[in-house]
Amino acid sequence: MESQEIVQSPQPPRNVKSPQEWLRQNLFNTWYNVILTLASLGFILFVFNGILTWAFTEAKWGVIPANLQLILIGSYPRDQIWRVWAIIYLLSVLLAMSAGIWGGIVRKFAIILGSVWLLCAILPFQLQLSTRGWFIGIVLSIVVFYFLTLNKSSWYRWIVIGWILSFPITMIVLRGFGENAVLTSNWGGVLLTLILAIVGIFASFPLGVFLALCRQSKLPAIRWISTTYIETVRGVPLITILFMGSVLIPIFMPDISIDQVVRMMIGITFFSAAYMAENVRGGLQAIPRGQHEAAQALGLNYPKTMFFIVLPQALRSVIPAIVGQFISLFKDTSLVSIIGLIDLLGVAKSITANREWLGLQAEVYLFAAVIYFVFSYSMSYISTEVETSLGVGNA
Repeated sequence: MESQEIVQSPQPPRNVKSPQEWLRQNLFNTWYNVILTLASLGFILFVFNGILTWAFTEAKWGVIPANLQLILIGSYPRDQIWRVWAIIYLLSVLLAMSAGIWGGIVRKFAIILGSVWLLCAILPFQLQLSTRGWFIGIVLSIVVFYFLTLNKSSWYRWIVIGWILSFPITMIVLRGFGENAVLTSNWGGVLLTLILAIVGIFASFPLGVFLALCRQSKLPAIRWISTTYIETVRGVPLITILFMGSVLIPIFMPDISIDQVVRMMIGITFFSAAYMAENVRGGLQAIPRGQHEAAQALGLNYPKTMFFIVLPQALRSVIPAIVGQFISLFKDTSLVSIIGLIDLLGVAKSITANREWLGLQAEVYLFAAVIYFVFSYSMSYISTEVETSLGVGNA
């Protein structure tokens, strides 16, 4: 018997560059790139020298830790703050469970959150939660994570159900019932900003998909109604819709009492859904007609063709536009401060109006801008990871 040689296919070369190689190839590869790089560094140092000097020598950053709790939760009653921490623990455990099941970007996000927990535990100021409480949250999340890495087969359904139920549980716990109920008028800061953004994102997405499908409907009445709604909403600014929700609804519906925060949620959702519909419609139009015909040849009806063939491809192709809309929606929540809600920007205004902190607008608004940037960049980073995992843009 002749011996058979095992031939191993060669592995593709690793395209990993050291920092020195990257700098040499991209910034210092030619004499004119060296000049441009040095000139750019000089310009950056010249422009930012005053900013850096102010930030490290002149700025009074003590206003931030002194008002950090107000920035995070606004005027939420301090004797009911345990509700906020209960929700934080719940979401942290759900995230740890998701990281143990799915890994990937979820695991990276869980590690980042764990680092934030650890940072909060060692900071010199606390938010009505002892260092022991922070470490309990870290240990609990780690234990859940490693448990699920060993027993992940039967937990998929329960984790999905947990995430679906997390929002109504959050709203119920934050508000409460009876004498200890916390009115939404007391919600504020980052807490209110996140609630408005999350509701707007998760409610506007299915509504936008529905409107996009209606606009492409073969029934004229449905198509005209959807088109009229989309173009009307896109023709007015968001602040107009928010003012309509705040002022006109109580006038035209005096017998129905709708909470102002709920009215803002509805206004933001309806406004964002119109733009979401156009993003999704762009993805639907990019799908070749042959996909529809192939689905019909297989015997699929219209709903199955849309939900199993067309929509997955359409949504995959417009992920950047959808995430861009989500980021814009998150930042647009700052407009609710104009109509009296004390969100993150509203809290910043109230802090700078305090006599004790007069003249510290730059420090307060810069910190608020950093918070907006962190959340916006996180969504952009997650979007990039999702696109990479789905192969968006690859041939």
